[in-house]
Amino acid sequence: MDDTNSLIEQRKAKLAALRTAGINPFMNKFRPDTGCGTAREKFEKGEIAEGGRVAIAGRITAHRDMGKSQFMDLRDATGRVQVYAQKQTVGDALFDILKHLDLSDFLGVTGTLFKTRTGEPSVKVESFVILSKALRPPPGKWHGLEDTEVRYRQRYLDLIANEDVRKTFLLRSAIIREIRSFFHGRGYVEVETPMMQAIPGGAAAQPFKTWHNALGCEFFMRIALELYLKRLLVGGVDKVFEIGRNFRNEGLSRRHNPEFTMLEAYEAYGDYDTMMETVESLIRHVAQTVLGTLVIEHRNAQGEVYKVIDLSNWRRARYKDLVREKAGEDWYRITPEERRRRAAEDLKLGGDIAAAYEDFEVTGAVFEKLVEPTLMQPTFVTHLPKELVPLAKLSPDDPTTVEVFECCINGQEIAPGYTEQNDPVEQRERLEHQAGGEQQKLDEDFLVALEHGMPPAGGIGIGIDRLCMMLLGQESIRDVILFPQLKPKV
Repeated sequence: MDDTNSLIEQRKAKLAALRTAGINPFMNKFRPDTGCGTAREKFEKGEIAEGGRVAIAGRITAHRDMGKSQFMDLRDATGRVQVYAQKQTVGDALFDILKHLDLSDFLGVTGTLFKTRTGEPSVKVESFVILSKALRPPPGKWHGLEDTEVRYRQRYLDLIANEDVRKTFLLRSAIIREIRSFFHGRGYVEVETPMMQAIPGGAAAQPFKTWHNALGCEFFMRIALELYLKRLLVGGVDKVFEIGRNFRNEGLSRRHNPEFTMLEAYEAYGDYDTMMETVESLIRHVAQTVLGTLVIEHRNAQGEVYKVIDLSNWRRARYKDLVREKAGEDWYRITPEERRRRAAEDLKLGGDIAAAYEDFEVTGAVFEKLVEPTLMQPTFVTHLPKELVPLAKLSPDDPTTVEVFECCINGQEIAPGYTEQNDPVEQRERLEHQAGGEQQKLDEDFLVALEHGMPPAGGIGIGIDRLCMMLLGQESIRDVILFPQLKPKV
């Protein structure tokens, strides 16, 4: 029997002893009147006087047996406080129960606040009840988990053991709350649209498939929110947004998870300039409100700053100009064949350029591999090739491009946005080209909606997970998703 199994058996024996004594630790009810950390903080600030009574509850994270007295640390969402139990105060019967307690058990305590001889704010126990008995020992003796696989697969252990991880996810929640507040403040309407769709549209991606038994047909998990939100523009909802899950049956990496959270927002009578202002204002608002600063520091495991992102300065640059900086000033004057050769050989991107790549995809590989990773500071990359975004309007001054921007920060795309295509004839032609002539891939319902008339509009999509990575200094998307996708254990 290994050590863990031995400890589990010991804890089960303690549970059996409690039940023999007539105590069921899973049946007790207890109503705390303040948090553990809150009680400690208020006592230190003088908001609760010495001897003030509190009722607290939390998980036992430390336990020291001193014979006729016991010291324990209780922790809840608000923080930690020490509790002190004396045999003469609680009585022999209740004090004897303490020997059946272990780390990770939940305890409810009623008592008075005082300071120990070392100055530690503590609660002197008058009475207590066991609220839950943990049958497994805590991870890493509360010093944190080092096994990344365990951290992601059993995130609850990660949250128990690592205060910084818990803080990250609380901040993520605050970020999403402020995003909603921002759009509500600008008069946007929040909606929910279908996650199962007959035709996956709004992006070029491999979908997950499912089957609807009652309807007897195949459905797809959505890859984007876009086409249903535009239907609402047609219906007269002039400012609309949604925060929801998208699903793409593609690879996993530190920047990609098959299930991810997106914000999409559309504004009638706006355009890509309108939406650039929206993105910049939104990210500034969230950073300032949640983090209290526009200067984002990324730190390593030793706490050293290795990257600084300044959200007070935003640059605009054209896609073609950025490509020329890396691939040569003559890039758009040479032949497609020479572009392919230069990208593969001179720029050493051979393995990143598939034989079937079209010319715009070759240039796209140059941008993705050589340009985007260098864009650490906020940059709006504008006027992308028209082939990349068939749902956007052409640029009047360069019909080979569209009125599109990609907001790049931290070396990755955070938010695309564009002037929405509202010409139903032009839209059909461009979607047909993207579908390669396969009519079954066209969302006819969306095209019919467009034929009823959609106002000119601007739209954006923001990857919430990537935004959180940038704002919270995390280098892997798995560190901002509570339960990232993992291969099931066999």
